[in-house]
Amino acid sequence: MEKRVVITGMGIHSCIGTNLDEVKKSLYNGTSGIIFDQDRKDFGFQSGLTGNIPKPDLKPLLKRRQRISMGEESEYAFMATIEAFENAKIDQEYIDNNEVGLIYGNDSVSKSIIEATDIMREKMDTALIGSGAIFKSMNSTITMNLSTIFRMRGVNMTISAACASGSHSIGLAFLMIKNGLQDMIVCGGGQEVNKYAMSSFDALGVFSPDEDRPTQACRPFDSTRNGLIPSGGGATLVVESYESAVKRGAPIIAEILGYGFSSNGGHISTPNVVGPSTAMKRAIEQAKLSPKDIEYINAHATSTPIGDANEAKAIFDVFGENGPYVSSTKSLTGHECWMAGASEVIYSTLMMQNDFIAPNLNFENPDEDAKKVNITGKTIDKKFDIYLSNSFGFGGTNSALVLKKMN
Repeated sequence: MEKRVVITGMGIHSCIGTNLDEVKKSLYNGTSGIIFDQDRKDFGFQSGLTGNIPKPDLKPLLKRRQRISMGEESEYAFMATIEAFENAKIDQEYIDNNEVGLIYGNDSVSKSIIEATDIMREKMDTALIGSGAIFKSMNSTITMNLSTIFRMRGVNMTISAACASGSHSIGLAFLMIKNGLQDMIVCGGGQEVNKYAMSSFDALGVFSPDEDRPTQACRPFDSTRNGLIPSGGGATLVVESYESAVKRGAPIIAEILGYGFSSNGGHISTPNVVGPSTAMKRAIEQAKLSPKDIEYINAHATSTPIGDANEAKAIFDVFGENGPYVSSTKSLTGHECWMAGASEVIYSTLMMQNDFIAPNLNFENPDEDAKKVNITGKTIDKKFDIYLSNSFGFGGTNSALVLKKMN
């Protein structure tokens, strides 16, 4: 018998807040976390815009032996996981006595690799690279570190699926728990945001050049949009079976109803319409709902001309006229890349818990495709119970999740 799957804990470390309460306020107030970074410009970036993520101080929390294995993305993920465990009412004793799994999204470790390579080039001696370098420079660095720090003994894997990584991690956790393979899985997404990680991305010429107005530069769906803005951080969710949550007396935040996925099978960086549309339809179908049941969509929309247009077309294809409210929280955060699919579930769930829809910031002049979709450019005080979150990545990977409020 298939099990119900719920979320009992969330944690976040992002450019719009380093805890759930800060993030909730930023979402409601439409507060952007985007800044201009002169260091990037001096380094040779075409655009110096970025999400501004505070660096956590781990010295009071972890031993040196643990810290030397952690790169930037692992530090963010660790901070998010502490908060997620706290509000899920999970302590170390529970983890030690129960099988807790871990599936996390991550798709780059650029800074760690470059730092190790620079030492090798300068010193010509691998012994000087350091014992922690190998564990910092693998894509599975987050799951390596979290699983050993918290002594988790369930499924342990990293999902590398570009900008859909965080969303797919939730989707796979959902499927495993739904089919009885695990009772609880910690999942999420992490993203380094340093200049080394983002330089090759900047080389594509897809970052907004509007450096003189950082908070207005990210304009998803607006006809004047001219590029995305890189960002990052860490986002963690505790996902478990409904039975497990009830048995623990845990606070149940939301229920995951559907997970849809697809591949575009086309251009390596430009999304199409069919792939995203297919993922959304599958998520809704698995949730045993119809499109009219969806009340809000957190769009993937990154503020690129073609990407946003194709997503608007896909949304219209699925929902038609008079569809649900739509906004892209990337207008506040920038594109959190491998983390985005997880963080945007947290953002949307916070909205659902607190009866509001965050604005699609800087949405003033809709293009022809955006006019067909119900995009809100301002905060709306509205109770809603079911939402859909979209995540699409390089290589044509698509993920869509449907979640419901637990009343």
